[in-house]
Amino acid sequence: MHTREIRALHDRDSITVYQAYTPEIGRPAVQHGTFVPPFSRTRMTWIKPSFLWLMARSNWARKPGQEAVLAVRITRAGWEEALAQAVPTDPDRRVFRDSEEWRRRFAQALVHVQWDPERSIGGGKLEARSIQIGLSRHIVDRYVDDWILGIEDRTPLARKIHGLLQAGRRAQAKALLPKERPYPLPPALARNIGAD
Repeated sequence: MHTREIRALHDRDSITVYQAYTPEIGRPAVQHGTFVPPFSRTRMTWIKPSFLWLMARSNWARKPGQEAVLAVRITRAGWEEALAQAVPTDPDRRVFRDSEEWRRRFAQALVHVQWDPERSIGGGKLEARSIQIGLSRHIVDRYVDDWILGIEDRTPLARKIHGLLQAGRRAQAKALLPKERPYPLPPALARNIGAD
């Protein structure tokens, strides 16, 4: 695995990203197949293709405010549109000439990209990095209205895997994980987000 490589559940037309919300936001989103109020379109929303990263972040859907784990299937065209507009959250020398160029571009960015340590099934930090994309209020309408193909509740899966881990049945837990594999990025997009 490369240090900065997008790994995701994807097919020819779509990629699955994960988000965790309160049940008050999660349940209506699953019912409607997209986000509806009380989901807010006026703040940044973060999407992540790594299931295990979100499990570490949400403590297996047990963290207050993150009890509903959602698998959001979006179009690859939408995902790549977001990446094309993304600016890394740090002044990566592979992407920017200097800090000034980064500061200028970041101040105007509609989309943020951040590379965080990927997680093992036990929650430990790995050397590989996992991408998360922050969609600002200026582009979140595109996400909600145009890119989303469907939303599924992955809370029962999160709880089942966590239960197996608690029982010491790691191999069974691992077998239930989504089958994430490298996502092929056009070279220009990879350069734009500082991917390997």
